[in-house]
Amino acid sequence: QVQLVESGGGLVQAGGSLRLSCAASGRTFSSYSMGWFRQAPGKERECVAAINWSGGSTHYQDSVKGRFTISRDNAKNTVYLQMNSLKPEDTAVYYCATMRNNFHFPSSWYRIQSYDYWGQGTQVTVSS
Repeated sequence: QVQLVESGGGLVQAGGSLRLSCAASGRTFSSYSMGWFRQAPGKERECVAAINWSGGSTHYQDSVKGRFTISRDNAKNTVYLQMNSLKPEDTAVYYCATMRNNFHFPSSWYRIQSYDYWGQGTQVTVSS
């Protein structure tokens, strides 16, 4: 079993930046591909970015390309989401998650069903 704890959310003005962190414990962190998801009120959870086990391959939702960067430090069992040029439309609860063992990145990297363990979420609010 994997335990995930997100941090780094907060309230920022449009154009500002935040860096989200997700610390993992339990199973070997380096064995997992990881994803960042977000969910706004009344909307379905959507994948923002994903990264393979080594950090050498990444994928992004079109709306955040060029603004967000996903990275990981396996020595620290941590995955990051650097969020720049934030927009009000980025407002949501952000979650990190581990890809299921029987999936291999990048297959279905964007699907909620591809992930099994989830953090509690951290709120990101961007004001206009």
